[in-house]
Amino acid sequence: MATLKQFEEALRAQGMNMALAILEKIRKEEKKTRSIMPARRVAGRKMTPELARKILELHTTTDMTQQEIAFQLGINQGRVNEVVKRGKWLTEDPQSEEAQARDKAKARMKRTQSEDTPIPRKQPIAKGVEEGPRKPKPRNTAQLSIEDFL
Repeated sequence: MATLKQFEEALRAQGMNMALAILEKIRKEEKKTRSIMPARRVAGRKMTPELARKILELHTTTDMTQQEIAFQLGINQGRVNEVVKRGKWLTEDPQSEEAQARDKAKARMKRTQSEDTPIPRKQPIAKGVEEGPRKPKPRNTAQLSIEDFL
């Protein structure tokens, strides 16, 4: 598959000036619609049902991309996708999946902030270090091995 640059070079080599002019016009039109906004949000906002409804309204009434909607509303594009594709955050139901996840995260944060000592973690066992002499594995006599033929 050829790249656009290779295609343009091929048109130029063949002397197809009309096709080159059309290609340049397409590029200029595409450049007008291209977004030059930063990809990341500057400040986050808490997701609410009102904000979710605003996302759906912008999605259905404009031709903005999810990234443009996210930038305008100060949220990330993943949240916009969750609202548009799965209808998340449209209700204030405390039993909804996102509300339960939020509550669990808040509880975890409170626990770790209130404790002075860090949460103990399991220590990884170094490779090659064994606790004692290695015991041979019991052999399954129903299965043949190379040793059976020697």
